[in-house]
Amino acid sequence: MGLRLLKVNESIKETLSSVITAAGLKDPRIGFVTVTGVETSSDLRHAKVFVSVLGGQTERDATMTALDKSRGFLQGKINASLHMKRTPQLHFFYDDTLDNAMRIERALKREAEVLGEEQAEILVGGEEAEAAADGRETDAADAAEEATDGGEAEA
Repeated sequence: MGLRLLKVNESIKETLSSVITAAGLKDPRIGFVTVTGVETSSDLRHAKVFVSVLGGQTERDATMTALDKSRGFLQGKINASLHMKRTPQLHFFYDDTLDNAMRIERALKREAEVLGEEQAEILVGGEEAEAAADGRETDAADAAEEATDGGEAEA
């Protein structure tokens, strides 16, 4: 995938996100939608738009139907925003990545409960260094306190 195509994908994603959420499609069937990705064909005639919808299956179906019905309006907004020679025809797909991630997380938690293991706290990046630094500072403060207590008792 070329750099130009990546830029087009990102521009379409940003435009659709702003039109759907900020400018707002007036369709009441459209719930809380997040555009998670766009894949444009190399000839720029078609674009797969991946969306995530907050809610159950009925909200998801209603939102996907509403997005399909407003395809022409959204393509017009893309054309006005990006000034492309060809505006790709939009095809909306539900992105189930978040659902899969949540399902896997639930399965891991259930498995940990069955095995009786404690959930290990996962430290991210700089948190490990902070935890180590906090431990050292506490040890140094304790040592200093013991030295001063010991010195006062003897004096």
